[in-house]
Amino acid sequence: RDAARFVAQMEEVLDIYTSQHTEDEPLICMDEAAYELKADVFEPIPMTPASDRKEDYHYERHGVRALFIFFDPLRGWRRVSSREHRTRVDWALEVRQLLDVDYPHARKVKLVCDNLNTHHIASLYEAFPATVAHRLARRLEIHYTPRNGSWLNVAEIELSVLSQQCLDRRISSATELEKELSAWQNQRNRTNSQVQWRFTTEDARIKLKHLYPIALF
Repeated sequence: RDAARFVAQMEEVLDIYTSQHTEDEPLICMDEAAYELKADVFEPIPMTPASDRKEDYHYERHGVRALFIFFDPLRGWRRVSSREHRTRVDWALEVRQLLDVDYPHARKVKLVCDNLNTHHIASLYEAFPATVAHRLARRLEIHYTPRNGSWLNVAEIELSVLSQQCLDRRISSATELEKELSAWQNQRNRTNSQVQWRFTTEDARIKLKHLYPIALF
């Protein structure tokens, strides 16, 4: 039963990636991560022509921030933000930003995300009055990656790039983190860095044949 559910959700996501998308109905992938704020206990030793920069392994923990990334793999656009929490309300606020500010003229946004309990239309009704929640929900078409199948989310690729290019060093405050995220986001958007997803449903039926349940008829 679990295998059938995994395959069904996987093929739904793969079909979405190979479907046609327009400005009126864009494809957006979103993902979340946690980032630990850290401060140096001792000042790092600057780099010199004869030596690399040296950083002590001791650090002070300054809390954790929740990262939200929304990525349009075809347009090469992304938005990344940090929040104090990653609750249903936080997700709902991010989705409203996506629909009302980032894509205000889109008739419907096709959103690919992980199947977390916060990623649900109910979160909109928890955060906003029913009239607002209903308006947002009508413009949102959610497609969930299967459990243990987060690798199917293109936003995870972009989140990995963010980790390598921006978050591979100690950042001590939420303000500094927001500044670094904004700089990275703007640079990536200027270059319109895209992702070309090539793994299709037909490929999955061949290369991941072992995941498919045996049909009864």
